[in-house]
Amino acid sequence: MANLKEKIGYGFGDMASSMFWKVFSYYLPFFYANVFGISLVDTGILLLVTRIWDAVSDPMMGAIADRTRTRWGKYRPYLLWVAAPFSICGILLFTTPDWGYAAKLVWAYVTYILMMTVYTGINVPYGAMLGVMTEDSQEKTVFSSFRMFFAYGGSFIALFAWDPLCSMFAGTGMSPQSSWQAAMIVIAVCCFVLFLLCFKMTRETLNTVSDASLGKDLKALVTNKPWWLLNGASLCFNLFNTVRGATVAFFFADIIGGEQHVVVFGLSMLFYSGLFLGVGEVANMLGVALAVPITKRLGKKPTFIMVDALLIVFSIVFFTCAPSSNAGLLLMLLLQVVISVLTGVMSPLVWSMYADVSDYSELKYRTASTGLIFSSASMAQKFGGAIGGAAVMWLLHGCGYIERKDGMDISAVVQPESAISCLWALMTFIPAGVALLSMIIVWLYPLTTERVNDIVAELSRTRRGAAAVAEAAQEAADAEKVND
Repeated sequence: MANLKEKIGYGFGDMASSMFWKVFSYYLPFFYANVFGISLVDTGILLLVTRIWDAVSDPMMGAIADRTRTRWGKYRPYLLWVAAPFSICGILLFTTPDWGYAAKLVWAYVTYILMMTVYTGINVPYGAMLGVMTEDSQEKTVFSSFRMFFAYGGSFIALFAWDPLCSMFAGTGMSPQSSWQAAMIVIAVCCFVLFLLCFKMTRETLNTVSDASLGKDLKALVTNKPWWLLNGASLCFNLFNTVRGATVAFFFADIIGGEQHVVVFGLSMLFYSGLFLGVGEVANMLGVALAVPITKRLGKKPTFIMVDALLIVFSIVFFTCAPSSNAGLLLMLLLQVVISVLTGVMSPLVWSMYADVSDYSELKYRTASTGLIFSSASMAQKFGGAIGGAAVMWLLHGCGYIERKDGMDISAVVQPESAISCLWALMTFIPAGVALLSMIIVWLYPLTTERVNDIVAELSRTRRGAAAVAEAAQEAADAEKVND
């Protein structure tokens, strides 16, 4: 059994990754369109191209990590090796050079591709660590819950602090471009420290060695039915989150407005995107805490289906909120809490199910390709982000959304009704449709609780047998050396 220190240490890793990922997902589209200064169409293409490359590079990194051999293990060393490049690339991503449009667009492509490549280099091995820290399926869910709890904690810190950080630096006389860069420097330093702590506090306990070639690993992967289905469901889950998240900054700028206040228990506070997203991250943490007892009682597959069904219902209810009234704003906040609790339950569940798929693959195909399989989880996350981020940009452009240039004030732009309707759809009916598709896919997923328990038991016997054979062979070799 792993101790509490290891679980907390493992959580620190995704705390760092998530701080960057949520800022990228929720604020980078708005940054490119309204601060950096490129068009919605170009922003959409940029998000799609860079994240597709990022997703394609994940299996490459997974295969590399599977074949890494060091005294620290196969996956853990990358936390140490890539922490500094990760932080530096994040700062470059939010740097706005004083160049012409074409040169700035090239800079955006280069820095975003570089950032996502480095993100892959640290996040894929980090995710694969879950498969070698314990062989117990339920404890994997516990590790995954710690991971996602800290991830949402990091997201809350980054999102809740982002607007105040930008405003604070802008208040010192910095331009909007410089203030966004300074805010990212603060976040990047925090991420660097967290990755080093993750490396220090964790360890790999299972030595999964595959003698299979990369070709055999890939062949086993593409014939793995549970892997395909889980990828589809995971892509939909990340598409759900990305579409809503990438829309929030636009939704608040053009529907809520910059000066709206909400009164809660007699306390009036500014109702801004950072508050909305930050409250969601706290609610995500609550959902993560509920994931273990719920899945232990219901099973992973039924829990996934139930959560999807509830996401459909509450996403549609969000459409009834009236942003012009305090009651409407409170209902929005309440629904954000409920939806975020549900996505919080889902997050550790997805990663734990990938660990089950890894065990299934090892037993059926006799190939320990943990990194390759977990890279597909990251790949699905990034494809969901790529499709979702690009779709938001292109839909807004198609609906006539008017971009703000050179720091224009929110009140200086009045969006057409078509753009307003599009923003509402992106927050409600479109995510609901994605959740419905996810529910249908998971319905077909074959790894039930009973089947997973059988796999773990049989795999444990196989591993013990292989270890005994290896030990006997080593003893025979040692005895032969003594005789010689």
